[in-house]
Amino acid sequence: MLELQNVSKKVGVKTHINDVNLTLQGGTVNVLLGPTLAGKTSLMRLMAGLDRPTSGEIIVNGVRVTGKSVRHRNVAMVYQQFINYPAMTVYDNIASPLKLQGASKATIDSEVRKAAELLKLTEFLDRTPLSLSGGQQQRTAIARALVKKVELVLLDEPLANLDYKLREELRVELPRLFAATGAVFVYATTEPHEALLLGGATCTLHEGRITQFGPTIDVYNQPVDLRTAQTFSDPPLNTLTVQCHAGQLYNGDIALGNVLNPDSIAQGSHILAFRPHHVSLQQTETYSVPIKGAITASEITGSETYIHMKTGESNWVVLTHGVHKVSSGDPVTVYLNPARYYLFSGVDQTLLQAPTKAVEGV
Repeated sequence: MLELQNVSKKVGVKTHINDVNLTLQGGTVNVLLGPTLAGKTSLMRLMAGLDRPTSGEIIVNGVRVTGKSVRHRNVAMVYQQFINYPAMTVYDNIASPLKLQGASKATIDSEVRKAAELLKLTEFLDRTPLSLSGGQQQRTAIARALVKKVELVLLDEPLANLDYKLREELRVELPRLFAATGAVFVYATTEPHEALLLGGATCTLHEGRITQFGPTIDVYNQPVDLRTAQTFSDPPLNTLTVQCHAGQLYNGDIALGNVLNPDSIAQGSHILAFRPHHVSLQQTETYSVPIKGAITASEITGSETYIHMKTGESNWVVLTHGVHKVSSGDPVTVYLNPARYYLFSGVDQTLLQAPTKAVEGV
C-alpha cells in the first residue's frame, strides 16, 4: 500500500504538487489523468523517491519512506523517454534487476524470455538497444520493469511511442500482469480514453491538485466538478451558460428541459455541459432540444466526423458517426437530449446534476 499524506512540492516560488492525500492499495491499477503540466510526473517522482516533498509524508506498507532515495525503495519506473543500458544486449538489459536481486540463472532466463515474448522482443535479445527502433527500446524498458517484481510500478505515458496495435494489446496485458504481482500499479496519461481502457481507479489532476479519485467509470460518469469533467473529456466537453427558473433550464428564450431535483438547485445562472458524442445532427424523440449555430471546421477520421461549431459565445465539438461533408460558415442545427446533461453550479462549478442512470455510460 502506498500512502501520501498532505504531500506538497515547491520549487522556488512555484508549487508543483499541492497538499495531496492519496491511498493506493497493492494489486490495484491506478491512473493519473491530466493535461501536460498537471503534475503527473512530479507526483510520480515523489512516489519513486527521485524527489523529496517540501512537506508531508510518504508511507509504503506502513513504513515511512519520506526522504529515502529511489535506490533504497523497491520501485520500478518507466518514462515515455526510454532509458536502457546502451552497452548491454536487450537480454542483459531485461535481466539486470534480477541479477542485482541474486536470482538464479534458470530464473533469470525464464523471466527474461517470458517478458520478451509478451513484448515481442524475442528476436532482438542478442542486439544492443541502439540498434533497435524507438518503440523496441521502449518495450525493452517496460520488460525490465516487468521482471523486477517490485512493490510500486510507475509508468509515465509509456506506450506513446508504440504502434497502435501493440499499444492496444499492452493496455490490456500490462495492468493485469503488474497487478498480479501485488504491486501498486500507477499509470500516467493525458488521454481520457486510455484511462477508460485501463479501468481500475483514476485520479484526476489539475495544477498539482487532485480534483477527484475513485473507480474510473465513477469518476467519468459522476465528476465532482466542472474541472474534473473537462479533464475527463476528449474531445473537449461542451458547455453552455443557462438560467434556472422554477425548475426549468433556459438558454435565452430556448427551454432546455426540467432539472431532476428542483428543490436542490438554486435559481439563477449555471453551467450546462455534455460530451461531444451526446449531440445529434438528427431530431429524434430523445434528442429533441434544438440548438442553432454555424460550422467553423470539420475533421473526417473515416468512420467518424468531428464537427466544430459556434453557438452564441460557445464553441462546441460534435462527434458523429459516418462521413459528413460540411463547410465553414454553414448554418447547422443540432439536437440535445435532456437526459444527457451535466449541470454545474454557476457559483463554484460543483456538480448539481448528472445524466440519469438509465443513460449513463461512455
